Amino acid sequence: MLIIDSLMVKIALIGLLGIGAQWVAWRTGRPAIALMLIVGILAGPVLGIIDPERDFGALQEPIIKLAVAVILFEGGLSLNFRELRQAGGAVTMMVIIAGPIAWVLGTAAAHFGAGLSWEISALLGGIMIVTGPTVIGPMLRTLRVPARVRNILKWEGIVNDPIGALLAVGIYAYITYEGPNANIAVISMDVLAASFVAAALGAALGFAITWLFPRGHVPEYLKAPFLLVTVIAGFVIADLVKHETGLITVTVMGVVLANRQIYSSQALHRFKEDLAVLLISGVFIILSATLDWETVQQFRPQFVIFLLLLLFVVRPISVLVALLFSSVPWRERLFIAWIAPRGIVAVAITGLFALRLVDHGFPGAEALVPLSFAVVIATIFAHGFSAAWVAERLGINEGKGEGVIIVGANRWSVALGKALQTLEIPVTIADTSKFALRRARSENLTIHHGDILDEAHNDNIDLGEYQHLIAGTENDSHNQLITADLGPEMGFDQISRLSNDSRSKSKVGHGRLLFESGADYTSLLDKERDGWRFSKTNITEIFSGEEYRRNLAAGEEPLAVLKKDRRLLFFATDAKPVIENGDVVISFVAPDTPEERKADRAAKDAEKNGV
Repeated sequence: MLIIDSLMVKIALIGLLGIGAQWVAWRTGRPAIALMLIVGILAGPVLGIIDPERDFGALQEPIIKLAVAVILFEGGLSLNFRELRQAGGAVTMMVIIAGPIAWVLGTAAAHFGAGLSWEISALLGGIMIVTGPTVIGPMLRTLRVPARVRNILKWEGIVNDPIGALLAVGIYAYITYEGPNANIAVISMDVLAASFVAAALGAALGFAITWLFPRGHVPEYLKAPFLLVTVIAGFVIADLVKHETGLITVTVMGVVLANRQIYSSQALHRFKEDLAVLLISGVFIILSATLDWETVQQFRPQFVIFLLLLLFVVRPISVLVALLFSSVPWRERLFIAWIAPRGIVAVAITGLFALRLVDHGFPGAEALVPLSFAVVIATIFAHGFSAAWVAERLGINEGKGEGVIIVGANRWSVALGKALQTLEIPVTIADTSKFALRRARSENLTIHHGDILDEAHNDNIDLGEYQHLIAGTENDSHNQLITADLGPEMGFDQISRLSNDSRSKSKVGHGRLLFESGADYTSLLDKERDGWRFSKTNITEIFSGEEYRRNLAAGEEPLAVLKKDRRLLFFATDAKPVIENGDVVISFVAPDTPEERKADRAAKDAEKNGV
């Protein structure tokens, strides 16, 4: 028991529970945010292992606020203006039209549904327009919906977070200010001025980073720590000017970095993304663990009416009105109108203002905390578990990517593409040379002209469509670069490469070498020129995997195995998929001898004549 009471053990446990929940979500396909919420409640109010208020004390609020700042900055890093080519108008309408409508309707729902005063209702309604990246990001990671839908939801969530927070700041200032200038105009100007200063600070820091890094003023090993410290410093400085304006600073700073060319941008983005995953996991566990029984007992049955209005009236009306004259298809509008989970920012800001309003003696302020938790729990479960089902019913669920993309157009890769196509597996051949792509085009294979690295990072190609990538160019260094650069995004187990050095079987840091033998690029092209081909073998109880192996001639070997669930598993020097009944094995085999071809024709003629 003394071990569990150690703060160090509890911090480690929070990390273990958060990442463990995300891993289970990945394995099971369940929404990660819902599992993290369940785990936090079990560790907190149910088992009493973690009590954030007792364990962290006065550090709890700054820890959560700084974590939210880093998460929002990482979200801002993903906001590239190129994404607005399709969704720009819709994003604008979601911010300037849907936001205010949601605030007005949410205020009415809180007043008439939950029975709160107009002042408290207006505050809660303002906070509830947020749909932060802490919940949207993990949800979209498990869905394959059109890019326009993902971009609208992502931009809305990140942009509305600071807007909702500042709206709450303005409303709080208005209902608590007792001076002679307590009017909306003065308070609005105060909030807008502070917001402008925060945005200018974020832009200045972003431009400063993009000036310092490319010119070598910060060494490579210090870039990530330097950036992290700058984000925290910018957030704290803006927050000292006015509470919650730091959210604007870090968001603007992230957007500036996302849209300006700097060296090491991909490495820095991945560092921030990994850090954001850790912070989201930890903060969700901490916040859900703060839900004690006293807070639960404050929940009143009439709050259910507010939740129903928020889910089925406020969100759908605000979105459908905002997108009424947009070019977004109606199926996508309905999906966006349903998806609006709330997360860390909603709970953190509500809890902060609830404490202050209770101190001011506002009746009903104590209901804000249970209501915010109820909204988070209801929306996470309602939207998290139904998102895939709703997308499927609306016909916008693009399903799990089953395709294979082969980088490098040559005779061998085209032959492989044709073999995979006969198994109804979508294949794309990518190359920077139009001339090299002519062979693939003549075989009716899908082609993509361009550098795969540039295309992937600029979102011109959706890697989610593919279950595997083969880096098969003649340039061994380029194959390794593709693996190293796209491995963190696709997964290193979903990328194989060809080597151009038959003597080297080294794989450390460079991805998997295709084929169990690690056959090199030149030998494969030579074999293809000599008539080697791809064959398909059905594995059954009569013809087992062991029998298949015994029938392989010298030099022949399996390339991949197609499972019943359409998973395509490739053989590599360090990957040997299990061959089971019902599988289809794709092999690279030697050409038939003239005698074998003659016997094969005779067998076909005999079958045709019914002999």
